[in-house]
Amino acid sequence: MSTNLLSETAAAPAVSPEPRGLFTALAATAMLALRNYLKRKAASKAELVSRAEFCPEMLATRERLHSNHLSILEKLDANHRELLAALERLAPRTNALEAGFARLDERTRK
Repeated sequence: MSTNLLSETAAAPAVSPEPRGLFTALAATAMLALRNYLKRKAASKAELVSRAEFCPEMLATRERLHSNHLSILEKLDANHRELLAALERLAPRTNALEAGFARLDERTRK
């Protein structure tokens, strides 16, 4: 330890540029996120709709959904009828195969 008061003191360690750059990047990112959040919040305000405008639109949407639902039900019924007809066409063949397997099983059991 030096007792000389005029001697140079130890220089403060220089701050490396990496933490400053990191801090700057974090601050810029936070500012961009805040700006985007505020912009989105301001843009999300919708205009009001009166009851006179809302009710007919709601009724039209309900009718459209109802007609779509009915058309889907009709398609399901048509597909169900087609599947039942196909199963009935295959029933004699399935019965013949089952009878053949039963005879084969009887012959191979002995």
